[in-house]
Amino acid sequence: MKFTAKQIAEILEGEVVGSPETEVSKLSKIEEGEEGSLTFLSNPKYTPYIYTTQASVAIVNKDLSLEKEVSATLIKVEDAYKAFSKLLAFYNEVKNNKSGRENPHSISDSAKIGESEYIGAFSYIGDNVTIGNNVKIYPNSYIGDNVTIGDNCTFFAGVKIYSESQIGNNCKIHSGSVIGSDGFGFTPDENGNYKAVPQIGNVIIEDNVDIGSNCTIDRATLGSTVIRKGVKLDNQIQIAHNVEIGKNTVIASQTGIAGSTKVGEFCMIGGQVGIVGHIIIGNNVRIQAQSGIGRSLKDGDVVQGSPAFGYSDYNKSYVHFKNLPNIATTIHKIEKELNTQRNKNE
Repeated sequence: MKFTAKQIAEILEGEVVGSPETEVSKLSKIEEGEEGSLTFLSNPKYTPYIYTTQASVAIVNKDLSLEKEVSATLIKVEDAYKAFSKLLAFYNEVKNNKSGRENPHSISDSAKIGESEYIGAFSYIGDNVTIGNNVKIYPNSYIGDNVTIGDNCTFFAGVKIYSESQIGNNCKIHSGSVIGSDGFGFTPDENGNYKAVPQIGNVIIEDNVDIGSNCTIDRATLGSTVIRKGVKLDNQIQIAHNVEIGKNTVIASQTGIAGSTKVGEFCMIGGQVGIVGHIIIGNNVRIQAQSGIGRSLKDGDVVQGSPAFGYSDYNKSYVHFKNLPNIATTIHKIEKELNTQRNKNE
């Protein structure tokens, strides 16, 4: 897709300095700009690149004072960073504005699908599925029986939504994620062989939830695994059966949460965190990366370590962790001196 400087300026409510008919078809960093690309300048330390960039169009702040001529057509705005972010969102919306139904696909006669849908090739939609308006389902996706999906959702290629799952409005699920797979429930028989416990619950995902690539959210054994509104999940996250994630909580990559744990609202959980099952994490909790959580946490706790403990205590302790060899050497030296002194006194 190509856009002129004039079209971009209209979207951003900016002022064109240079040729309004200059065309761009891609984005670039200012230091790597090339002909036909659009860039932006917001950080003052990158200002020298405005004179050397080969980008055709650059978004800059209105108060930018130039010391010499530049080759790029400029679009002057109040805040270049915010304007560029707005443009990225617009571009993404245009790029992903697919519609219609590609072939081949399989849609049950009992499925109900709203208006302005996009169904990618090789997608499957099962019995009694209800899908809202403006939903985009990219190729090779699977929507199981009795699933309900709200308006304005996007499921990228290869997403699998198992039966009975409920998904709200304005949700986005990236490629490879699986919603509603069986929880990890097994019990040993008299011979020690493990038998699967039927997982007959479901998954409920509320409004405005974003789920990254290759995440798994298991269905409940009974009842529901629940992801509350506004939750943001990074890539490669495991949410076990009957877990509940409170609203507006964000979780970074490679975190795993075991069964029946309840995570509060507005929490921030770093990458590679492991959380045991059947505990309660309070609201506004901060868990630093690579921490192991084996106990319940109160509202506002900030923890680190494995097993995790208070963040400030961890940092103080870490100073000593690094110096343990020197501390041990000093202790041995003191012990030797004390023994020598003791022998003299005897």
